[in-house]
Amino acid sequence: MNTASPTVFVVDDYAPVRRSISRLLRAAGFLVATFASAEEFLAQYDPGAWGCLVLDVAMPALNGLQLQDILVKTRSLLPIVFLTGEGDIPMSVRAMKRGASDFLTKPVDEKDLLAAVRVAIDKHRAWRREQVEASDVRARLAALTPREREVLGYVVAGKLNKQIAGDLGTVEQTIKVHRARVMQKMKARSVAELVRLMERCRINGSVHC
Repeated sequence: MNTASPTVFVVDDYAPVRRSISRLLRAAGFLVATFASAEEFLAQYDPGAWGCLVLDVAMPALNGLQLQDILVKTRSLLPIVFLTGEGDIPMSVRAMKRGASDFLTKPVDEKDLLAAVRVAIDKHRAWRREQVEASDVRARLAALTPREREVLGYVVAGKLNKQIAGDLGTVEQTIKVHRARVMQKMKARSVAELVRLMERCRINGSVHC
């Protein structure tokens, strides 16, 4: 299931709906994988795969909302487009609060479904890109010495070299050297860029990650 191109995973216990959605998506140029149950999907799901999930709400045994809960708990970023013939407002609100990309009512309009799938895939593409960037920043952080990480925390907090030196009990020239090494290793050309890098990987100013 882990492919270079995005895949639309369709989970619906009603075979005619699976076939209809699959034909529509394939005709639009999407790679499609279909599953008759949430359990079947989980048995084959590769967390490294990307794309989106088109998911029926009402299914026997494990329903769509329960599958969503499982994916949320495993920190899956796979966006979900829910389909339901029985949906109500509270169900829709719950699904969206838990991170669903969209919630469509059956019989679904083909244009609405294709638009929702494209939006969901774009979301996953952006999330994956953010993860790669965050991983790169963490790799740069790992190259810092403990003292450089300390100095980095002060710099991101907006402290001046003199203030950092006072807090760390050293001289300003030493802080200048550490600061220059931090900027070099983090590949940042300015403090503003350094702050953006730290925000990108969601690391707070104390840099104790």
